[in-house]
Amino acid sequence: MIELGGKIFLEEFSSLEPAKLIVVKKIVGSYVRNVEFADKTFLKLILKLSQSGNEYCIEGALENAVGKKEAEARDINLFYSLNSVLTKLRN
Repeated sequence: MIELGGKIFLEEFSSLEPAKLIVVKKIVGSYVRNVEFADKTFLKLILKLSQSGNEYCIEGALENAVGKKEAEARDINLFYSLNSVLTKLRN
C-alpha cells in the first residue's frame, strides 16, 4: 500500500510502471486538494486497483466526518478509469 500525506491510500498501485504511478499520484493529489478545499470534514481517500486482462478496475472510498461514499470504475485506459471513479466520488 502506498500512503500519501496521511490521507491518501493507494492499494495495489505499486505494480504500475513508475511513469504511470507518478501521473496517478499527481492526479489524486490534485483531486484531494480540491476536495479538502470544498469539504472541511474530509478524512481520507482509499483507492484500490485491480487488473483483469487489459482492463483496469479502480474501487474508491471517500470518507469524511458525515460518512463514507464508494464508487467503482472499469476501463481499458487506467487514467479514464481513475478519472471516472474520482468524478463519481466527488458528485
